[in-house]
Amino acid sequence: MEVITIESQAYKELTKKINMIAKFVDLMQAKADDESEDGWVDTYEVCTFLKVSEKTLQRLRVAKVIAYSKIGGKIFFRISEIKRLMDENIIRRNEENYQDLIKNHRFHVEQRRYIKTDK
Repeated sequence: MEVITIESQAYKELTKKINMIAKFVDLMQAKADDESEDGWVDTYEVCTFLKVSEKTLQRLRVAKVIAYSKIGGKIFFRISEIKRLMDENIIRRNEENYQDLIKNHRFHVEQRRYIKTDK
């Protein structure tokens, strides 16, 4: 076994830097969790978990009531935008439906992370 000795001041600086790195990692993890709550969901997920028709979402898009993005012919909505519609009673669903949508979104995000780490 090899023993390395350092000055106490150097040790304190080293532990201070390690603590700063740990705080940074915690902050980034919290930020990633917040972003996953305001992720993007597709039309299928919104229709399935909020029990609205695709036609209803299309009407809201055409009337410019809901913000959306179209990527490769597929429509995506921000979860915060769906929450806003529910808060304004444009979509009348209970909180349980909204939580199901978020839970499903988080599940898919975790699956994608798992798939990326396997490759």
